[in-house]
Amino acid sequence: MQLSPSMQEFILHWGDMGSRWGLNRSVAQIYALLHLSPDPLTAEEIAGTLNLARSNISNGLKELQAWKLVRTTRQLGDRRDYFTSVGDIFDLVETVIEARREREFAPTLTALRDIQGQAEGDDTPPEVRARIAETYEVMQTLDGWYDDISQLPRASKLSLLRIGSKIGALLSGDALKPKKKKKKATS
Repeated sequence: MQLSPSMQEFILHWGDMGSRWGLNRSVAQIYALLHLSPDPLTAEEIAGTLNLARSNISNGLKELQAWKLVRTTRQLGDRRDYFTSVGDIFDLVETVIEARREREFAPTLTALRDIQGQAEGDDTPPEVRARIAETYEVMQTLDGWYDDISQLPRASKLSLLRIGSKIGALLSGDALKPKKKKKKATS
């Protein structure tokens, strides 16, 4: 696959962004390439395009499959696996959020619930118990909100995203304030 300068920049930036999120840079670049590719790619094609070792590609693809971000397909008469990314960027975001929820948020909720129960039975000061309880309650509320939102159809989720800032302005009272006119730039 030939990469244009824009495609190269996209892949490089995605690698940088992925490393900031705790993902290996080359794994993020593999995902970016698959995201841009109109056709499924073999591991050899990915290695050649990104100029990475085949073993690095294999490990990266396994990691992406564990995150459910990459799908494997086969073609008739070909023994190789072909890889594609999950649908679109909205699918990517949903998949990552759900995976992080399962790996990070849910265990934290369980730990906080257990800690809260333990603190009720030991010599933890009341103000500390209250802080633990508040933390657990807020995190549980956020998780419940996420669970409710995740059950909605995609069109409803997109509508919520679009009106989100308007709701925030309404709840903060900013929607009732007169808007200031922006000054036009003069040259």
